[in-house]
Amino acid sequence: MSGPHDLAFDPWDPAFLADPYPAYAELRARGRVVRYEPSDQWLVPHHADVSALLRDRRLGRTYGHRFSHEEFGRQAPPPEHEPFHTLNDHGMLDLEPPDHTRIRRLVSKAFTPRTVERLKPYVENLANELVAGLVRDGGGDLLADVAEPLPVAVIAEMLGIPEADRGQLRPWSAAICGMYELNPSERTAAAAVRASLEFSEYLRGLIAHRREHPGEDLVSGLIAAHDEGDRLTEQEMISTAVLLLNAGHEATVNATVNGWWALFRNPGQLAALRADHSLVPTAVEELMRYDTPLQLFERWVLDDIEIDGTTIPRGAEIAMLFGSANHDPAVFADPGRLDLTRRDNPHISFSAGIHYCIGAPLARIELAASMTALLRQAPTLALAAEPARKPNFVIRGLEGLSVEVR
Repeated sequence: MSGPHDLAFDPWDPAFLADPYPAYAELRARGRVVRYEPSDQWLVPHHADVSALLRDRRLGRTYGHRFSHEEFGRQAPPPEHEPFHTLNDHGMLDLEPPDHTRIRRLVSKAFTPRTVERLKPYVENLANELVAGLVRDGGGDLLADVAEPLPVAVIAEMLGIPEADRGQLRPWSAAICGMYELNPSERTAAAAVRASLEFSEYLRGLIAHRREHPGEDLVSGLIAAHDEGDRLTEQEMISTAVLLLNAGHEATVNATVNGWWALFRNPGQLAALRADHSLVPTAVEELMRYDTPLQLFERWVLDDIEIDGTTIPRGAEIAMLFGSANHDPAVFADPGRLDLTRRDNPHISFSAGIHYCIGAPLARIELAASMTALLRQAPTLALAAEPARKPNFVIRGLEGLSVEVR
């Protein structure tokens, strides 16, 4: 296991960000775990290990349920970052049992498969309207005109956020998600703190209003959800709403534009999809595998673990490389090839274990709806300009995707 200076893995290098998959192949060849000093993490690149570690209870999204910062050998976050951590640390994604179990159970009461299925006509109608607008204009930015407004509107509709207030959601979300990148700057942290305070304040008002005037929406459902005397605290409701909004559109937006950019680069596959719309369900899964919207997921080591003879001590942080796992030739035949008919596709883009994405069924409905609308209404959709990639690693997306309808 050699140091990072001779690794092609460099999450701050634009060439790596343009195409990280060759560097992942090199990492997988190095072994099952590689120490990476610049982010003070252990990188895990193989599908079998990532899949197993996502289910391993010796790892956690937090350590606060077992250790103080000092006991764990970590520094407490700076006090000025507190509003971000209060918001982030009370959401399901960053909790472990028993709190995670309780909150997920209560949220699941409001976020049922039936609730999601009931949204399908709304999602499909909205996708058709957005695509019709794009076609009328002869093209535009697929990200701003279709990929982004669709999931933002859907999750806002679910949460019961009035249309007039929805313009603030995306900027708040983008600022908060900046903290999930490796080694975020002070400027990023300050923007995340500001957004956390504003978003929390907004939701506090919305929750108060829904207590007085309950509706059919998810916020009303979270207020009403209780189990054997258990209820969500106000902070847990706020953190859950923010998590559902951020997770409920970030990945879908990026999966949409990454997916269409991949299709434009693979014209044979795009032609096959246009000829046979029944490929949409397997196409959605393959595009999420092929260019993974969430490239890395972190876990703290709560008890020493051993990977391939290397002991990773308690207090260390593991970075599970979803993008690498989704291109592991041990699991995917010819992983560098886009194959929209791929049937055996156990990608881990929605994670696994207790933190498996609660919104996965909704994301699939949204991705299929926008893809179907584009195939039907814009069968001549073409790339108008080479897109620029966002300078992010963890959340992988494009600045925009300029298209034309010929």
